[in-house]
Parts: sequence; C-alpha cells; structure tokens
Amino acid sequence: MPVLGIGGFFWRARDPDGLATWYKEHLGVGAGCAADEAGEPSEWAWQVQGGPVVFQPFGAATDYFAADKQFMLNLRVRDLEGMLEQLNAAGIEIVTKDEWDSPETGKFARIHDPEGNAIELWEPPAS
Repeated sequence: MPVLGIGGFFWRARDPDGLATWYKEHLGVGAGCAADEAGEPSEWAWQVQGGPVVFQPFGAATDYFAADKQFMLNLRVRDLEGMLEQLNAAGIEIVTKDEWDSPETGKFARIHDPEGNAIELWEPPAS
C-alpha cells in the first residue's frame, strides 16, 4: 500500500484568502492552477507534474530556516532564473547563496510570503 505522493499542504494563516491570492498571482500555486503539461486546472486542486519530492524532518535547532517557523515550503521549478525575474519585477525580495547550489542538487533561491513563511525555490539539475 505505497503512498502515491503529497495530497495537500495545510497551514494556519492570518489572512487565508489574501495569502491564497498571493500564491496564485506570484507562483501559480493553489486551487485553479496547473503546471505546464499537467492537465486542466481544477477548482479545488493545483495540478502538478510528477517528479521528486524531498520529505525530510530537520533538527529542532536547524538554522536552515527561521527558528520561529515549523516548516519551510520547497517548490520545484523548471526555470529558476525566469521565475526570479518575475518575482523581482513584482518587488518580492529574493535571497540566493552560492553555497546552496551544486551540480548534484541543483539551484536554489528563497523568498517569503506576506506572512513571513519561507519558500525555497528549487531547480533540480538537468537529467
């Protein structure tokens, strides 16, 4: 009885409707959105492409993301540079560090949603 993949990601928000709109507008994520070649959008679900998902607990003392947050969302992207251009044009602060990138794991950037939640953008290495 293997699990087929992540079926959802749920969290508390001060402004759920506003946050849902922000994710749709800036990242194309959420109900009514569909990744390229992933099928038709659904009113209730985000249609995604299959691919790797890292599911990994971190130690309580990690400094990889903010100590006052219990999670960090990682989104797999196809064209990180293109996405960063769009986010920059929208005035969204972007953090990159050379030490995050490697030929084995790919390229990374980090942004934060309007409620301060970290979002790591990951472009896996070309296969």
